[in-house]
Amino acid sequence: MSDQGKQVGATVSQLLAEARRRFTEAGVADPAADARVLISGLLRLTTTEMLTRGGDVVENAAAVRIEDAITRRLAHEPVHRILGEREFYGLPLSLSAETLEPRPDTEILVDTMLPYMRDLAGKHGDLHILDMGTGTGAICLALLKECPEASGIGSDISVDALKTAQSNAERNGLQQRFKAVQSSWFQAIDGKFHAIVSNPPYIASSVVDTLAPEVTKFDPAAALDGGMDGLDAYRSIAKDAARFMHPDGVIGLEIGYDQRTEVTEVFEAEGFKCLESVKDYGHNDRVLVFARN
Repeated sequence: MSDQGKQVGATVSQLLAEARRRFTEAGVADPAADARVLISGLLRLTTTEMLTRGGDVVENAAAVRIEDAITRRLAHEPVHRILGEREFYGLPLSLSAETLEPRPDTEILVDTMLPYMRDLAGKHGDLHILDMGTGTGAICLALLKECPEASGIGSDISVDALKTAQSNAERNGLQQRFKAVQSSWFQAIDGKFHAIVSNPPYIASSVVDTLAPEVTKFDPAAALDGGMDGLDAYRSIAKDAARFMHPDGVIGLEIGYDQRTEVTEVFEAEGFKCLESVKDYGHNDRVLVFARN
């Protein structure tokens, strides 16, 4: 840390300014936001408290943690990985080595699915959800939070991810309606579901190594690599999904920005029809919803 940051008795505002300066000099994409989120998270202060308590002196132990966190961010580790958690759809979710960090664009999948879920709940009384490649459990847990009639299975090939998802269910009081199951797509899945959702790996293998170091160094490769053309996971889901769906069930998928046509063709070839295509906050294609023909 600079001389100012090393001083015993540095204030919240001084440490924030120091982090912002170092992130700016290092070319971090959004230095002010990263500094604010990192330090507020480490000090457990709200955005308002960062302003109203800017003159508070930070204890030395906390200042040391902040210095360590700044160093990690300068080595490209994402802010929320350093903090070990991120909020998704109002739920605090812990992260782990083999889970993707849930991102705001994925909340669009939840937003898109909720009207279908509520309609199905009105018809059936209860709902069963399958979230494939659940990771932190983000998508399934958000849907369970919004739909008290629903229960869900979060499946993943990673034991680490499943432990994290189960822990997140408990953390948010949803453990009675959530079950983590180890499965490669439908391999170990039983039953029928009103909604199948997934944010599967969809990046073409040749592109993965070209991504930002925040992704390549810290996100699990298995959650990114979608095969030669990025469509392997969609083919696996489309091939078997009908056997696990109620007749009026729906499938909701996150997709890459340039995959709408290709993913639609994959599902149409397996007897599905596209009900809806939704764009993300950057106006890129992001979510597709399918039903059986």
